[in-house]
Amino acid sequence: MNSIYRKIAAVLAFIIGAMAIFAGGQVLLGKIMDYYVIDWLPIYNFIAGLISALITAILIWKGSKFAMPAAIGMFAIHGTVMLVLQTAYRDVVAPDSIKAMIVRLVVWSIILTLMIVQAQKNKKVSN
Repeated sequence: MNSIYRKIAAVLAFIIGAMAIFAGGQVLLGKIMDYYVIDWLPIYNFIAGLISALITAILIWKGSKFAMPAAIGMFAIHGTVMLVLQTAYRDVVAPDSIKAMIVRLVVWSIILTLMIVQAQKNKKVSN
């Protein structure tokens, strides 16, 4: 059974997670940014990155029955954080943080689309 879409989705999940680990990790290790950093946001970025790269990407790669719920969960948590940033922190959140969240939401949308396409292909093969 060909699983190219699922594998691409897993690689994207790993890459976007690694980027979040790097971004959050830099701030947590003391890098001073030239804009205001919301205290909890680097921690969120780091933890979400770890979950994405080390758990969700692996679940997707292996085709686990937990892959879709994990991917939906990642998209949902990023969406929730974006909503919080756009409402409660609207006046202080850095434009770079909003751009990063938009990128994450777009990439997770692509990942979910790839997973749905793969599931449809698998369904056609099994019928």
